[in-house]
Amino acid sequence: MKVKILPSDALIIVDVQNDFLPGGALPVPNGDEVIPVLNEYIKVFSKASGAIFATRDWHPENHLSFKENGGIWPKHCVAGTFGAQISKDLKLPSETFIINKGTRPELECYSGFQDTVLEHLLRERGIKRVFVGGLATDYCVLNTVLGAIHLGFFTFFLEDASRGVDVKPGDVERAVEKMLSEGAVKIELSDIY
Repeated sequence: MKVKILPSDALIIVDVQNDFLPGGALPVPNGDEVIPVLNEYIKVFSKASGAIFATRDWHPENHLSFKENGGIWPKHCVAGTFGAQISKDLKLPSETFIINKGTRPELECYSGFQDTVLEHLLRERGIKRVFVGGLATDYCVLNTVLGAIHLGFFTFFLEDASRGVDVKPGDVERAVEKMLSEGAVKIELSDIY
């Protein structure tokens, strides 16, 4: 499949934050491998005048997802910390829209659309198609893709620019199957011109 990027397209980069990279509080195996690929997507979208968005977990200290608060994850991406920062190796243009999620202590947000302004910003700009990649395939990428589909955006899953945690073996594979069964189209950089 060959896809031409248009000004009405948006790249959504999910949670490429220090805590999800090697050495972080909740590292995604091989998570750093997505950075050079995403940098190539950024170049393509910038050249085509497509919009670029980056989501990030931006949790309060007392977020319900943390083990110490009864959740399933180690403390990660606490707002304002080094771990919550988007990787400096990701070459985001200055006009990138940064979307904070998981900002309320009582609400778990795996989707970039949940309790954020992402949908509003996409609609305001007349975006029709979204291209989603990042970390982690089986959590925040999955839910952002499903959110986009359910909101009526034509949605591409960037397989080469996503990595998963696979807490239960097969989670990543099941996540990809779920995205495709819901209507996402799986592509790689070589499919874009």
